[in-house]
Amino acid sequence: MRLLALIIGSLIIVIAFNLFLIPHKVLSSGMSGVSMVLGMVTPINTGIANFLLNFPLLVIGYIKLGKKFIGKTILSVMIISIGLYFVPVHAIVHDKILSSIFGGALTGLGVGIVFRCSGSTGGFDIIGMIVSRQKDFPLGTLLSGMNAVVILISGFLFDWDSALYTLVSIFVTGKVVDAVYTHHVKLTLMIITDKGDEMREHFITKVYRGLTVMNGVGGYSNEQRSILLAVISRYELADVKNLIAEVDPSAFVNITETIEVMGLFHKPSTT
Repeated sequence: MRLLALIIGSLIIVIAFNLFLIPHKVLSSGMSGVSMVLGMVTPINTGIANFLLNFPLLVIGYIKLGKKFIGKTILSVMIISIGLYFVPVHAIVHDKILSSIFGGALTGLGVGIVFRCSGSTGGFDIIGMIVSRQKDFPLGTLLSGMNAVVILISGFLFDWDSALYTLVSIFVTGKVVDAVYTHHVKLTLMIITDKGDEMREHFITKVYRGLTVMNGVGGYSNEQRSILLAVISRYELADVKNLIAEVDPSAFVNITETIEVMGLFHKPSTT
Protein backbone atom coordinates (compact mmCIF):
# COMPACT_ATOMS: atom_id res chain seq x y z
CA MET A 1 0.00 0.00 0.00
CA ARG A 2 2.86 2.41 0.75
CA LEU A 3 4.43 1.68 -2.61
CA LEU A 4 1.12 2.32 -4.37
CA ALA A 5 0.61 5.55 -2.42
CA LEU A 6 4.13 6.69 -3.35
CA ILE A 7 3.41 6.10 -7.04
CA ILE A 8 0.10 7.98 -6.80
CA GLY A 9 1.75 10.89 -4.97
CA SER A 10 4.45 11.13 -7.63
CA LEU A 11 1.87 11.13 -10.44
CA ILE A 12 -0.09 13.89 -8.68
CA ILE A 13 3.08 16.02 -8.82
CA VAL A 14 3.41 15.33 -12.57
CA ILE A 15 -0.17 16.50 -13.11
CA ALA A 16 0.42 19.63 -11.05
CA PHE A 17 3.53 20.52 -13.05
CA ASN A 18 2.44 19.82 -16.63
CA LEU A 19 -1.23 20.82 -16.39
CA PHE A 20 -1.13 23.75 -13.96
CA LEU A 21 2.31 25.30 -13.36
CA ILE A 22 4.54 24.89 -16.41
CA PRO A 23 1.95 26.13 -18.98
CA HIS A 24 1.79 29.47 -17.12
CA LYS A 25 5.56 29.68 -16.43
CA VAL A 26 4.89 29.28 -12.71
CA LEU A 27 7.69 27.38 -11.00
CA SER A 28 7.56 24.78 -8.30
CA SER A 29 9.92 24.69 -5.34
CA GLY A 30 13.49 23.45 -5.16
CA MET A 31 15.21 21.42 -7.84
CA SER A 32 11.88 20.82 -9.57
CA GLY A 33 11.63 24.57 -10.15
CA VAL A 34 15.17 24.70 -11.52
CA SER A 35 14.29 21.75 -13.80
CA MET A 36 11.27 23.69 -15.07
CA VAL A 37 13.50 26.65 -15.89
CA LEU A 38 15.89 24.44 -17.87
CA GLY A 39 12.94 22.93 -19.70
CA MET A 40 11.59 26.37 -20.59
CA VAL A 41 14.80 28.09 -21.71
CA THR A 42 16.80 25.15 -23.16
CA PRO A 43 16.04 22.18 -25.44
CA ILE A 44 16.46 19.84 -22.44
CA ASN A 45 13.24 18.10 -21.43
CA THR A 46 12.07 18.94 -17.88
CA GLY A 47 12.00 15.25 -16.93
CA ILE A 48 15.60 14.67 -17.98
CA ALA A 49 16.76 17.84 -16.21
CA ASN A 50 14.90 16.77 -13.06
CA PHE A 51 16.75 13.44 -12.97
CA LEU A 52 20.21 14.91 -13.68
CA LEU A 53 19.86 17.62 -11.01
CA ASN A 54 18.66 15.13 -8.41
CA PHE A 55 21.43 12.58 -8.92
CA PRO A 56 24.06 14.18 -6.61
CA LEU A 57 21.44 14.80 -3.92
CA LEU A 58 20.41 11.15 -4.12
CA VAL A 59 24.01 10.22 -3.30
CA ILE A 60 23.94 12.54 -0.27
CA GLY A 61 20.59 11.10 0.80
CA TYR A 62 21.98 7.56 0.55
CA ILE A 63 24.78 8.48 2.95
CA LYS A 64 22.64 10.45 5.44
CA LEU A 65 19.22 8.79 5.28
CA GLY A 66 19.85 5.15 4.41
CA LYS A 67 19.06 2.64 1.66
CA LYS A 68 15.34 2.22 2.36
CA PHE A 69 14.57 5.92 2.22
CA ILE A 70 16.72 6.65 -0.80
CA GLY A 71 15.33 3.62 -2.67
CA LYS A 72 11.82 5.06 -2.41
CA THR A 73 13.17 8.48 -3.34
CA ILE A 74 14.81 7.09 -6.48
CA LEU A 75 11.50 5.46 -7.43
CA SER A 76 9.63 8.74 -6.93
CA VAL A 77 12.23 10.74 -8.90
CA MET A 78 12.07 8.22 -11.75
CA ILE A 79 8.26 8.30 -11.89
CA ILE A 80 8.21 12.12 -11.84
CA SER A 81 10.96 12.39 -14.47
CA ILE A 82 9.32 9.85 -16.81
CA GLY A 83 5.91 11.43 -16.24
CA LEU A 84 7.19 14.91 -17.05
CA TYR A 85 8.72 13.52 -20.24
CA PHE A 86 5.59 11.77 -21.54
CA VAL A 87 2.65 13.78 -20.14
CA PRO A 88 1.99 16.70 -22.52
CA VAL A 89 2.20 20.24 -21.18
CA HIS A 90 -1.31 21.59 -21.50
CA ALA A 91 -3.10 24.26 -19.47
CA ILE A 92 -6.48 23.05 -18.24
CA VAL A 93 -7.08 26.32 -16.34
CA HIS A 94 -6.46 29.63 -18.10
CA ASP A 95 -6.45 31.84 -15.00
CA LYS A 96 -2.85 32.15 -13.80
CA ILE A 97 -3.64 32.71 -10.12
CA LEU A 98 -5.96 29.69 -10.01
CA SER A 99 -3.29 27.58 -11.67
CA SER A 100 -0.73 28.81 -9.12
CA ILE A 101 -2.97 27.94 -6.17
CA PHE A 102 -4.25 24.59 -7.38
CA GLY A 103 -0.90 23.61 -8.87
CA GLY A 104 0.79 24.43 -5.56
CA ALA A 105 -1.88 22.54 -3.59
CA LEU A 106 -1.57 19.45 -5.80
CA THR A 107 2.22 19.59 -5.55
CA GLY A 108 2.00 19.80 -1.75
CA LEU A 109 -0.45 16.90 -1.66
CA GLY A 110 1.82 14.74 -3.80
CA VAL A 111 4.96 15.64 -1.84
CA GLY A 112 3.16 15.05 1.47
CA ILE A 113 1.96 11.61 0.36
CA VAL A 114 5.46 10.63 -0.75
CA PHE A 115 6.88 11.81 2.61
CA ARG A 116 4.28 9.77 4.50
CA CYS A 117 5.48 6.73 2.55
CA SER A 118 8.98 7.28 4.01
CA GLY A 119 10.36 8.63 0.74
CA SER A 120 10.90 12.00 -0.89
CA THR A 121 10.67 13.60 -4.32
CA GLY A 122 14.37 14.48 -4.32
CA GLY A 123 15.93 17.92 -4.59
CA PHE A 124 15.53 20.23 -1.63
CA ASP A 125 13.24 17.61 -0.06
CA ILE A 126 16.31 15.50 0.76
CA ILE A 127 18.04 18.47 2.38
CA GLY A 128 14.85 19.36 4.26
CA MET A 129 14.41 15.78 5.48
CA ILE A 130 17.98 15.67 6.81
CA VAL A 131 17.51 18.96 8.68
CA SER A 132 14.03 18.07 10.02
CA ARG A 133 15.31 14.79 11.43
CA GLN A 134 18.00 16.66 13.34
CA LYS A 135 15.91 19.69 14.33
CA ASP A 136 12.32 19.90 15.56
CA PHE A 137 10.94 22.04 12.73
CA PRO A 138 7.92 21.76 10.38
CA LEU A 139 9.20 20.44 7.07
CA GLY A 140 6.86 22.42 4.81
CA THR A 141 7.93 25.70 6.42
CA LEU A 142 11.57 24.71 6.06
CA LEU A 143 11.16 23.92 2.36
CA SER A 144 9.41 27.24 1.75
CA GLY A 145 12.31 29.05 3.38
CA MET A 146 14.84 27.40 1.05
CA ASN A 147 13.06 28.45 -2.11
CA ALA A 148 13.87 32.16 -2.34
CA VAL A 149 16.40 31.34 -5.06
CA VAL A 150 13.65 29.82 -7.23
CA ILE A 151 11.56 32.98 -6.87
CA LEU A 152 14.52 35.16 -7.83
CA ILE A 153 15.25 32.99 -10.89
CA SER A 154 11.62 33.30 -11.96
CA GLY A 155 11.72 37.08 -11.60
CA PHE A 156 14.95 37.62 -13.53
CA LEU A 157 14.26 35.13 -16.34
CA PHE A 158 10.59 35.84 -16.94
CA ASP A 159 8.95 38.74 -15.11
CA TRP A 160 8.20 39.70 -11.52
CA ASP A 161 4.52 38.87 -11.93
CA SER A 162 5.61 35.29 -12.61
CA ALA A 163 7.88 35.46 -9.56
CA LEU A 164 4.94 36.45 -7.35
CA TYR A 165 2.79 33.69 -8.81
CA THR A 166 5.65 31.31 -8.05
CA LEU A 167 5.73 32.64 -4.49
CA VAL A 168 2.00 31.91 -4.13
CA SER A 169 2.49 28.39 -5.48
CA ILE A 170 5.42 27.65 -3.14
CA PHE A 171 3.54 29.06 -0.13
CA VAL A 172 0.50 26.88 -0.82
CA THR A 173 2.74 23.85 -1.39
CA GLY A 174 4.42 24.36 1.99
CA LYS A 175 1.10 24.68 3.84
CA VAL A 176 -0.34 21.55 2.24
CA VAL A 177 2.84 19.57 2.94
CA ASP A 178 2.59 20.48 6.64
CA ALA A 179 -1.10 19.46 6.66
CA VAL A 180 -0.44 16.07 5.02
CA TYR A 181 2.99 15.23 6.39
CA THR A 182 2.72 15.76 10.14
CA HIS A 183 6.34 14.96 11.01
CA HIS A 184 6.45 17.81 13.54
CA VAL A 185 3.48 16.37 15.51
CA LYS A 186 4.81 14.46 18.52
CA LEU A 187 3.42 11.29 20.10
CA THR A 188 4.20 9.70 23.47
CA LEU A 189 4.46 5.91 23.55
CA MET A 190 4.07 3.74 26.65
CA ILE A 191 4.99 0.14 25.83
CA ILE A 192 4.35 -2.59 28.42
CA THR A 193 6.03 -5.84 27.45
CA ASP A 194 7.55 -9.09 28.75
CA LYS A 195 10.46 -8.63 26.34
CA GLY A 196 11.89 -5.40 27.69
CA ASP A 197 15.56 -6.02 26.85
CA GLU A 198 14.83 -7.12 23.30
CA MET A 199 12.39 -4.25 22.74
CA ARG A 200 14.90 -1.74 24.10
CA GLU A 201 17.68 -3.08 21.86
CA HIS A 202 15.54 -2.92 18.71
CA PHE A 203 14.22 0.54 19.55
CA ILE A 204 17.55 2.25 20.20
CA THR A 205 19.05 0.56 17.13
CA LYS A 206 16.33 1.41 14.62
CA VAL A 207 14.67 4.60 15.95
CA TYR A 208 16.34 8.01 16.16
CA ARG A 209 14.84 8.82 19.57
CA GLY A 210 15.63 8.56 23.27
CA LEU A 211 14.01 5.90 25.45
CA THR A 212 13.30 5.41 29.16
CA VAL A 213 12.84 1.91 30.64
CA MET A 214 11.11 1.27 33.97
CA ASN A 215 10.18 -1.87 35.89
CA GLY A 216 6.52 -2.65 36.51
CA VAL A 217 4.27 -5.35 37.93
CA GLY A 218 1.09 -6.64 36.32
CA GLY A 219 -1.90 -5.72 38.49
CA TYR A 220 -3.73 -8.95 37.74
CA SER A 221 -0.89 -11.42 37.10
CA ASN A 222 1.57 -9.92 39.62
CA GLU A 223 4.33 -10.66 37.08
CA GLN A 224 7.26 -8.44 36.26
CA ARG A 225 6.90 -6.23 33.18
CA SER A 226 9.08 -3.67 31.44
CA ILE A 227 7.59 -0.22 30.75
CA LEU A 228 9.23 1.70 27.92
CA LEU A 229 8.50 5.40 27.42
CA ALA A 230 9.46 7.33 24.29
CA VAL A 231 8.41 10.40 22.32
CA ILE A 232 8.40 10.05 18.54
CA SER A 233 7.12 12.02 15.57
CA ARG A 234 3.89 10.97 13.89
CA TYR A 235 5.93 10.26 10.77
CA GLU A 236 7.75 7.48 12.63
CA LEU A 237 4.62 5.84 14.10
CA ALA A 238 4.04 3.24 11.38
CA ASP A 239 7.65 2.02 11.52
CA VAL A 240 7.62 1.92 15.34
CA LYS A 241 4.36 -0.07 15.38
CA ASN A 242 5.90 -2.58 12.98
CA LEU A 243 8.97 -2.81 15.21
CA ILE A 244 6.85 -3.47 18.31
CA ALA A 245 4.83 -6.14 16.50
CA GLU A 246 8.01 -7.89 15.38
CA VAL A 247 9.42 -8.08 18.92
CA ASP A 248 6.25 -8.66 20.96
CA PRO A 249 2.87 -8.79 19.16
CA SER A 250 1.07 -9.05 22.54
CA ALA A 251 2.68 -5.90 24.00
CA PHE A 252 0.30 -3.30 25.45
CA VAL A 253 0.91 0.08 23.80
CA ASN A 254 -0.64 3.39 24.74
CA ILE A 255 -0.20 6.23 22.20
CA THR A 256 -1.07 9.82 23.09
CA GLU A 257 -0.51 13.11 21.26
CA THR A 258 2.05 15.37 22.90
CA ILE A 259 1.50 19.12 23.11
CA GLU A 260 5.11 20.13 23.74
CA VAL A 261 8.50 18.52 24.26
CA MET A 262 11.22 20.01 26.46
CA GLY A 263 14.70 18.61 26.86
CA LEU A 264 16.48 16.04 24.71
CA PHE A 265 14.11 14.75 22.01
CA HIS A 266 16.67 13.10 19.73
CA LYS A 267 18.73 10.04 20.60
CA PRO A 268 21.91 11.09 22.45
CA SER A 269 25.09 11.01 20.39
CA THR A 270 27.47 8.13 21.05
CA THR A 271 30.50 10.16 20.01
